[in-house]
Amino acid sequence: MQVREHYEVEIELAERLRRARREERPLLYGRLYDELFERVTDHPQLTRKNTAEGQRLDVERQLSFLRPHVKAQDVFMEVGAGDCALSRQVANLCWSVYSVDVSPVIAGGQALPVNCEFVLSGGCDVPVPPQSVDVAYSNQLMEHLHPEDAQAQLQSIQQAIRPGGKYVCVTPNRISGPWDVSMYFDEVARGFHLREYSVDELTNLLVRSGFSRVDIYAGGRGVFMRVPKIVVRVAEALLEKLPYSLRSRLAHWMPVRGLLGLRVVAWKAV
Repeated sequence: MQVREHYEVEIELAERLRRARREERPLLYGRLYDELFERVTDHPQLTRKNTAEGQRLDVERQLSFLRPHVKAQDVFMEVGAGDCALSRQVANLCWSVYSVDVSPVIAGGQALPVNCEFVLSGGCDVPVPPQSVDVAYSNQLMEHLHPEDAQAQLQSIQQAIRPGGKYVCVTPNRISGPWDVSMYFDEVARGFHLREYSVDELTNLLVRSGFSRVDIYAGGRGVFMRVPKIVVRVAEALLEKLPYSLRSRLAHWMPVRGLLGLRVVAWKAV
């Protein structure tokens, strides 16, 4: 399928989710993603499973940021686990893993390690025992949530984490976006990125959801460091003043992309 066709299908399905009532959305998340994967058979999330090297590189990129946050005795939870490739690798590093996703289709029915459990979610909920998780993680998930559901899901994640535990969240930055398929056609996300966030927007949402502290990280290619939030805020403010075409080119330049790609660690109070 061509990118334009993928875009049109995703716009159609995303609009159905955007317009849906709150009580409808828990069922729609899984159904619409299943329909997306059925209609867009060459969707990157599906084809990646058939490319072992591509999958390995993607998992290794994620682990390069995640490894310092995971200990051998930890219970780990990946929210938006997709094909569970990362969860299977993290299962080698820690005590046990919950792999949470709205769609069993993308997981493809592949066998999981004995210490890794697949958990089906309605989109807003994280149906694992309360205070059972040491490290929660999501990569490219927050932007897929309906804006009215984001806080509900974050509160569910917060409730699943033990006191003193953490939520490691990676999500694209609104200022440098859009980062879904609409990047080829639009200046704002219109596909299944229902909302992309700035650093202030994401930090404030995490604090409102019950997390006590939020650390911001920047970097890439396996090297990451904590940075003051003001550094990212200044970069966002400068970029937002630029015409879209120039802002988009700068946003894809590695130093800027490494600074603006939102990598945060939100802590639950002891």
